[in-house]
Amino acid sequence: MSQTLRRPMTMAEFLAWEEEQPAKYEFNGHGIVAMTGGTVAHPLICVNVTTSLAIRLRGRPCRAHGGELKIEVAGSIRYPDAFVVRTPQVLTASVAQHPVVVFEVLSPSTATVAFTEKHDGYRDTPSVQRYVILRQDRIHATVFTQDGQGWSRGVLTEDMTLAMEEIGIEIPMAEFYEGIVFDPT
Repeated sequence: MSQTLRRPMTMAEFLAWEEEQPAKYEFNGHGIVAMTGGTVAHPLICVNVTTSLAIRLRGRPCRAHGGELKIEVAGSIRYPDAFVVRTPQVLTASVAQHPVVVFEVLSPSTATVAFTEKHDGYRDTPSVQRYVILRQDRIHATVFTQDGQGWSRGVLTEDMTLAMEEIGIEIPMAEFYEGIVFDPT
C-alpha cells in the first residue's frame, strides 16, 4: 500500500532524504510515496515468490531480491515485491540496477498504480523484460512480457506455470500461494 506525499524533489534529493528515514518510500519521478502496511497474505506471497526464484536461480548468474531493495526504473525509485537481475550488483549499493523480471503483489490500494504508473515505468526501462502482477485474493497473475517487438499481456491462473525464458526458469503459479487458504466466498 502507498500514499503520495506532496513534496517535489529530484531523484538525487530523494535518495539522500530517504537514507535518513526510518520507513520506506518510493519516488514516482517527482514526489515521495510512503509505503504503508498491508495484509497477512501480502508478505506470505512475497516470501514464496522470492524463495521460488532464489532456489531455481542457484548456481546461475541471475539473482533474486525481495522487497527490501529498491530499483531505478524510468526516472523513478521503486521497491518491487520481488525482482531478478542478471548483472552483478555492487554489494554496498542501496539501488539495484538493470532488473529483468519484476513482481508486484496487488492490494486494493495499489491496483491503480500497479497497472498504470508502475507498468509504464517498468515498460519504459530497457532491462525489464517481464512484469508480473500477482493478486492476493486468488491464484492469478497478469503478466506483461517484452517480446522484442513490443509488450504483450497474458493471464495465468491456478493450474498454470509462469515461464520466464529471459532467466531460464519456470514456476507453477500454485507455488507462489503455498500456505495461503483463500476465503471460499
